[in-house]
Amino acid sequence: MSGEYYLEFSENPVQFENASSVNNVFFDEANKQVFAVRSGGATGVVVKGPDDKSSVAFRMDDKGEVKCIKFSLGNKILAVQRTTKSVDFTNFIPDYPHLEFSHECKTKNASILGFCWTNWNEIVFVTDQGIEFYQVLPDKRTLKLLKSQSINVNWYMYCPETAVLLLSTTVQGNVLQPFAFKSVTMSKMSKFEIELPAVPKPAKLSLSERDIAVATIYDQLYVMYLKHHSRTTNSPGAEVVLYHLPREGTCRKTHVLKLNTTGKFALNVVDNLVVVHHQSSQSSLIYDIKLRELDGALNVHQPVLPAQSINPYKIHLTGPAAAPSQAPVPCELYSSSWSVFQPDIIISASEGYLWYLQVKLQPTLNLLQDKGKLMDFLLRRLDSIQKLSTKENALLTEGDKGNLSVVATVFDKLNQVYKEYLDAEQVYTAVGTDCLLHCIFYI
Repeated sequence: MSGEYYLEFSENPVQFENASSVNNVFFDEANKQVFAVRSGGATGVVVKGPDDKSSVAFRMDDKGEVKCIKFSLGNKILAVQRTTKSVDFTNFIPDYPHLEFSHECKTKNASILGFCWTNWNEIVFVTDQGIEFYQVLPDKRTLKLLKSQSINVNWYMYCPETAVLLLSTTVQGNVLQPFAFKSVTMSKMSKFEIELPAVPKPAKLSLSERDIAVATIYDQLYVMYLKHHSRTTNSPGAEVVLYHLPREGTCRKTHVLKLNTTGKFALNVVDNLVVVHHQSSQSSLIYDIKLRELDGALNVHQPVLPAQSINPYKIHLTGPAAAPSQAPVPCELYSSSWSVFQPDIIISASEGYLWYLQVKLQPTLNLLQDKGKLMDFLLRRLDSIQKLSTKENALLTEGDKGNLSVVATVFDKLNQVYKEYLDAEQVYTAVGTDCLLHCIFYI
């Protein structure tokens, strides 16, 4: 049965203390680290990351509730926010004094909403009145202001892969102002407006960060908006609207993903595919924005494959109630306690697991009947198609042997890809070429 699922968790999840045994659990998207914080006397912190180098445990003085905690890149400096006015720092650089120092936001009467590390020694304070970009000087235990920008902020979102910070502004919250960061520089990008399904009267905050995600798809940055249609409309369901956000130029609405249902959703991006999780049906949909159907200036997309659950996953119980010989138990998929982060991370704080979501190509061979679309879909995942065995590659055209139209379609797709490689002065690897030849030989 497991072979029929096209979505699964990676084999090496990050396991941490679950929410029942600690006070707070935080996730740092830049370093992909989970912080389990336990208060009482001194504050104990256990950090789990993708590998042993990014995992660490330490204690710090209990100076109040931790609102936000993150390491700078490379675990060099720890930043902890306990109040709305300041952030505390501790050096973790070898041979530096392991002493704490603090910095207050410079804007009077402003409240710090949070912060983002943009480099190992560069940090942005996000307040309700703007942003403050600092360079941290660990040897002097102080911060140097590099640049600031005054703007009313409702909430913010940061994309560490591109170092782009998105601020929600205006009363309704649907005017988004992006900023880009690179090596002590901060650049203001073009602001843009998210089209709301209905305009409230009187005006109030209508766009929530829960309905926005920022991710890179096919090397381009997109803002994804989960659009819940008003109950008064005749719309068949919710949509995910993609806004293309270039470094220079205007942000434009370019893609619409039709969900064909309503309810609670969450978004991931895996292997350049947008994955939409639907809680009530406990299923997921995947979309490939390069498989498109034009509707005017917009590219409108239906799911590439039928809705399906993530492959069931079993976990080992931990804690005093767990027996040493107890068999693994199924985890609760699509749980209300799940937190989803970009691009491919799902966290269950209640169970103490962080998973990486991945796409399995084998099941798609039987689920996508249009061989032209199937070839397009697979050829854009060359790194993954190499994992398909000879037998599985044969399934690409099983039942179509001798069908010249299918043969022509397959060759057209392969020739187009080969031409694109030649135009870009790229060369097929031996493995990639061998894999594509398997697709031809088994027609």
